[in-house]
Amino acid sequence: MPKTWKQKFAGAKAPHVAVLEKPFGGVPAGGTLFVASPELVARYMAEVPAGETRTVPAMRKEFAARHGAMATCPTSTSFFVRIAAEAALEDMAAGRSASEVTPFWRLIAPDSQMAGKLSCGGDFIATMRAMERSAAVA
Repeated sequence: MPKTWKQKFAGAKAPHVAVLEKPFGGVPAGGTLFVASPELVARYMAEVPAGETRTVPAMRKEFAARHGAMATCPTSTSFFVRIAAEAALEDMAAGRSASEVTPFWRLIAPDSQMAGKLSCGGDFIATMRAMERSAAVA
């Protein structure tokens, strides 16, 4: 039986900085690459104020700076963003409200490739962003 997104979230390795043996993601051999985790990505999403948005590239730059690395791994970060989002959607399917789950819509653009891969699709993200903007204005 395949793992649920929540199981993938819980079973991930701890964040760490790796020294690269060969070039990857714009980092030369011998350079440092930060590898995040779904939990760290989810915390970042939750720190974005309601009604505001951030981008995955901006998050990656922040993570690299915070952890003293040259860059943050683009491949694993994308996967961790998806794990955090799908785990939140599993929680919502189980009855938790949007205010009780990781607000992934603050990081994933509705028209992005990532949104197209999510089980909720981009329309859900656009709706959540609009609702938060409306609530922030009120």
